[in-house]
Amino acid sequence: MDHDRPAPASPALPRARPPLLLVAALLTVYLLWGSTYLAIRIALETVPPFALGAVRFLIAGGGLYLVLRLRGAPAPSPREWRTAAITGVLLFVGGNGFVVLGEQWVSSGLVALVVGTMPLWAAVFAGIGGQRSSAREWLGLALGFLGISVLSLGGELHAAGIGALLVVLAPVCWALGVVLGRRGPLPAGGMAAASQMLAASVVLLGLSLGFGEPLLAVPSTRSLLAVAYLIVFGSLVGFTAYAYLLRNARTAVANSYAYVNPIVAIVLGAALAGEAVGPSTWLAAAIILSGLAVLARPRKPQDPTR
Repeated sequence: MDHDRPAPASPALPRARPPLLLVAALLTVYLLWGSTYLAIRIALETVPPFALGAVRFLIAGGGLYLVLRLRGAPAPSPREWRTAAITGVLLFVGGNGFVVLGEQWVSSGLVALVVGTMPLWAAVFAGIGGQRSSAREWLGLALGFLGISVLSLGGELHAAGIGALLVVLAPVCWALGVVLGRRGPLPAGGMAAASQMLAASVVLLGLSLGFGEPLLAVPSTRSLLAVAYLIVFGSLVGFTAYAYLLRNARTAVANSYAYVNPIVAIVLGAALAGEAVGPSTWLAAAIILSGLAVLARPRKPQDPTR
């Protein structure tokens, strides 16, 4: 053995690049979920709020569950169903359901802005659970929250009453559901989203019956198209992409959609609903996108010899 030969230097690790599937999932969640706020507003014109959620998640969750079972995916275990029920209620009854209820009193654009605080709540709950965020992640979260605050200046939340409370609670419930879903046993792959949506649809149907919503009223074609859009793109495509992000990306990156969705909602509101877009909106957009850039920046590779 040659003891005089120097040890070879450790090869430099290439800079990590996000795979195309990860980028596609991010763009899917950014664009589709940003458009759902306007779709919810249109659906609510003739569809009651709890019935809207029940139909949306029953069809989306049931269809996804059936397809996965036919493809050989195992059925969730009792423990997995329990976690799916808890997190599904937090995500789709508390998170999405409160959004739908709140849009009866609060504009869809403002709802999107308030929901943008979700990553901050997720970081808080993750910190309580012992997960530490880096200084760069906190900077990105702070920039995103600052942008949301700029957008919220002059909003009508103060006049929305119970609607304002529901909208503020929505991101809190969603963030708690995300954190608990990472810690508890959930089915693998898309079966997690399917079981969560099915569990939530049962609760939403019970709430619809309990509040006496008119389930037999015939909705308008416009509302039916909005419901179909929410089922296919908002639920099936959107939540499948989000579940992939939760499994393959850092929490801050997976939840960065909350900073982009308000921008998409504002642009769609201006283009399709004639909403005015002032200078403060563009200022907030610049702040939000800078926070997104900080969050999405890959970590420096570690020295494998350390």
